[in-house]
Amino acid sequence: MGNRHVYRLQGLSCVNCAAKFEQNVKAIATVKEAHVNFGAAKLTVIGEASIGELEKAGAFDGIRLIPEHAQTQLSAPKFWQTRATVLALISACFLMVGYAASLWMKESEWLAVGAFALAIAVGGYDLLRVGLLNLWHFRFDMKTLMTIAIIGAAFIGEWKEGAVVVLLFAISEALERYAMDRSRRSIQYLIDAAPKKAMVRKGNQEYEVDVDELEIDDIMIVKPGQKIAADGIVVHGASAVNEATITGESMPVYKSVNDEVYAGTINEEGALEVKVTKKRSESMLAKMIDLVEEAQAERAPAQQLVDRFARYYTPLIMLIAFIVAVMPPLLFEESWEAWVYRGLAVLVVGCPCALVISTPVAIVTAIGHAARRGILIKGGIYLEEMGKIAAIAFDKTGTLTKGTPEVAAIRLFSNHVTEEEWLQIAAAIEKYSQHPIASAIVRKAQERGVVFTERQVTNFYSITGKGASASVDGITYYIGSPALFSEYLLSKEVHATIQQLQQAGNTVVVLGSEHQLLGVAAVSDQVREYAADTIQELCKEKIKQLTVVTGDHRVTAEYVGRSIGLTEIQAELLPEDKLRVMKEMREKYGRVAMIGDGVNDAPALAAANVGVAMGTGGTDVALETADIVLMGDDLRQLPYVIRLSRKALRMIKENIVLALSLKLLALILIVPGWLTLWMAIFADMGATFIVLFNSMRLMRI
Repeated sequence: MGNRHVYRLQGLSCVNCAAKFEQNVKAIATVKEAHVNFGAAKLTVIGEASIGELEKAGAFDGIRLIPEHAQTQLSAPKFWQTRATVLALISACFLMVGYAASLWMKESEWLAVGAFALAIAVGGYDLLRVGLLNLWHFRFDMKTLMTIAIIGAAFIGEWKEGAVVVLLFAISEALERYAMDRSRRSIQYLIDAAPKKAMVRKGNQEYEVDVDELEIDDIMIVKPGQKIAADGIVVHGASAVNEATITGESMPVYKSVNDEVYAGTINEEGALEVKVTKKRSESMLAKMIDLVEEAQAERAPAQQLVDRFARYYTPLIMLIAFIVAVMPPLLFEESWEAWVYRGLAVLVVGCPCALVISTPVAIVTAIGHAARRGILIKGGIYLEEMGKIAAIAFDKTGTLTKGTPEVAAIRLFSNHVTEEEWLQIAAAIEKYSQHPIASAIVRKAQERGVVFTERQVTNFYSITGKGASASVDGITYYIGSPALFSEYLLSKEVHATIQQLQQAGNTVVVLGSEHQLLGVAAVSDQVREYAADTIQELCKEKIKQLTVVTGDHRVTAEYVGRSIGLTEIQAELLPEDKLRVMKEMREKYGRVAMIGDGVNDAPALAAANVGVAMGTGGTDVALETADIVLMGDDLRQLPYVIRLSRKALRMIKENIVLALSLKLLALILIVPGWLTLWMAIFADMGATFIVLFNSMRLMRI
């Protein structure tokens, strides 16, 4: 979309500020639509507006903008250098002067009141400006509540109380902003991973260019210790590359000619020449950043519930405050001053800040922390769902196994064909297939020096879940599982050979025509390292059911299952059968996750409550089809994701209960007059801090 612009935000302090900023941007005449992603601190604008206009819309919160892919970055001020912190410090100085004057210069009460008034004016300048504007437009949020409380305190002569409330609220806002910035650091880590410059060779000359100027097919020169600037293919050289940015795995991966490398990864040893295959905006790192930021913007069910509750909560607090302030003096002739004071305390303690932030801060922290470990969680809803999973189904090839099978043996059933001819025919057909087993046969032919490209192949047809057929030099052949062939072709001898190979853990590929079997190939795929350990860890996490669902032969599937400790095997399944199994598991266990390679498991991944894809095998497809992607194909990350999700769920519940409980307790203490105005703001600030730092504990998992 030509008029779509994305900006990164600095200075965005709270959820309510994000909502107000979004409304202000939408109010610009030339803007058609706008969306603020609070978790990622990003603004998306549909329409035309200058950065000056947009910053004016966010001036109430001191928001600054920079285009998403700009090479320059805003220099973030230190915590103690921010405008909010400086104003809070000045306010604190005036407050201390006021206290000193009230203690030692009691005859000059005007001096104390003046100092307290200055403390309110300086520390609460932004708060009062926004709050009064909200009152004028009948918008009620936490700043509106605080503004009414501060003005009310001044009106009844409680200048000191009002000044303390302003200072504590300013400190609370500054620390909340600091905590949210910390929870966003995982995104900044990914952004900073991409270099800004690249060395390009054109002819015999080398030039340094901006990454945005790289074109597809450019040759980048990557020296030892440098970051790779764009996704590409190695065309010269060999080296170990640290792919922790993408996969979360700190162990370097050896790369040589024709191997794929990713932007943001680090070349550790030798010099590499890399041909660019994707522009910066289309790189794997850019997609990861976009996905994580979109995920942080997605509202989890718990957050949607809190948001709906918050709409009614603020008016309810205002009603309770009004009743507390007015009813006792009217009905029981109590002191107006005392009960108005308590009503103001209700407004302060009822500030919904802790409640509103209880869910998003936990989700932003969890998703960002997972991203640094090479795990993409595509939304808060999937984070919640993963924490409730009761059963998991695993695909076999490419998931429990490495997905790079090799031809271990060939058995011939015809005297009219040699192993070389068998490989010639099989590879000629399989070169048109994308299946890992087909690739293994093609690789075997290439390793043996068998020339198969000269064979004339026509009418290639893929038979879903079974194999393929094609005409080779005018003769129609079939290649695939034994189920592809009629029983009369499968003699006892053939059956015995197939069974023997399958019991040894091989997948058997049969090649033949309509009238004759030529032979079979035993293809073996190594079980992934740590697969057995992962299954044990999942059992400790009390997952009720762990099942293998595969299109492979039952004997082979059972061999793999036994080797890693799984006994529930669903084998010889077509894609529609996998879909049926997923539905059955959902009916029996409730919430189910499906772990696949993201390529041929799309229906089952979609049918599961949470689809988890192995990222390396088919990264683009995996990113599109799955809800969670393990970029490093490391099954050990699966128990971690479950623990993280469950912990996040627990944190969200704890945050909501803590926020509401503390407020309820404070409200009860206000009625008998035990809670002063400054104690009320301290209670609200305490609830906010508990919620923030409780959520930050997710980073320690």
